[in-house]
Amino acid sequence: QVQLVESGGGLVQSGGSLRLSCEFSGRSFSNYAMGWFRQAPGKEREFVAACNWGGSGTYYADSVKGRFTISKDNAKNTVYLQMDSLKPQDTAVYYCAASTFRRTVVSGAEYGYWGQGTQVTVSS
Repeated sequence: QVQLVESGGGLVQSGGSLRLSCEFSGRSFSNYAMGWFRQAPGKEREFVAACNWGGSGTYYADSVKGRFTISKDNAKNTVYLQMDSLKPQDTAVYYCAASTFRRTVVSGAEYGYWGQGTQVTVSS
């Protein structure tokens, strides 16, 4: 059974940086595409970033393009989300997800496994 555990969330000032980590276990990590999603209070979950199984292909939501970077370390069974130039509107619970598709996956419906989430709060 695949398990995902996020870490690295916290409180940061506007303009600051955080790096989220998501540790994968239970299956062969290199066979999964990975993604990050977020959900702010009162809003629907939204796509943030994704990478393919090898980590070479990436895709970002327009709202984070140029500020966030997703990376996949198959040797460490971990996917990261480096978040720079954070804004108050980035405040949300961030979730990582794993998909059996090998390409980059944007739709949450195509992810079969989800972590428990980590809170990111950006103060103005």
